[in-house]
Amino acid sequence: MSVRRLAPKELQPASFAFTAENLAWAKREIAKYPEGRQASAVIAIMWRAQEQCGGWIPEVAIRAVADMLQMAHIRALEVATFYTMFQLQPVGKKAHVQVCGTTPCRLRGAGELIEVCKHRINHEPFQLSADEDFSWEEVECLGSCVNAPMVLIWKDTYEDLTVESFGKLLDGFASGNPPQPGPQNGRQFSAPLGGPTTLKDIETAGTGAADANNGPALTDSESKKPGAAANVQERPAPKPPMGDATAKGNM
Repeated sequence: MSVRRLAPKELQPASFAFTAENLAWAKREIAKYPEGRQASAVIAIMWRAQEQCGGWIPEVAIRAVADMLQMAHIRALEVATFYTMFQLQPVGKKAHVQVCGTTPCRLRGAGELIEVCKHRINHEPFQLSADEDFSWEEVECLGSCVNAPMVLIWKDTYEDLTVESFGKLLDGFASGNPPQPGPQNGRQFSAPLGGPTTLKDIETAGTGAADANNGPALTDSESKKPGAAANVQERPAPKPPMGDATAKGNM
């Protein structure tokens, strides 16, 4: 893990206070935990502080959250510096781009997206663009492997990117008109591009071993005969009538 340090003093604001709306939200969040366990809310409240500060968490905000939760300052600082979801440096005003660099995205072109970031934003990650509107970083898996390559900007994912569509994405944020989140190549969610490719024959999709055996399909809790082929299912043994079961129980 790379070393994570707080922003230099010249970038740190002098004070921090939650807005009335965020303060009310924080109090409700703290109330979810029993007395003496308020520190359990530290991640959620620190995240709200980061959102209020424009996408990064200044030192004064970390200390304010610690005071609110009756935590030692060092404990809150440990949380902020450990979890990479907390940005310790100022980020772009319009977009902070998190490019997934894990294997599936790398194989699908994430390296090219990173090169776009280097040329259009800043050669180094975590640094602001010349107009201070953009910043970027490479992150680990963001959970959209089937839509690789992809990026996360604020809370939204933009998937199935190419160099061209990624450039248009940045243009959209620059103009204040970002595209709709999700796949950028026209497909629906992670469905095949162009429509379904399997199970298109409705007449045969429902046939199988159960039909051949003239019996209902077994559930996962029921077993097949030992040594039987995988496509041969054992028909469930008939259950005795309720009357017979009752009679046996009374004997």
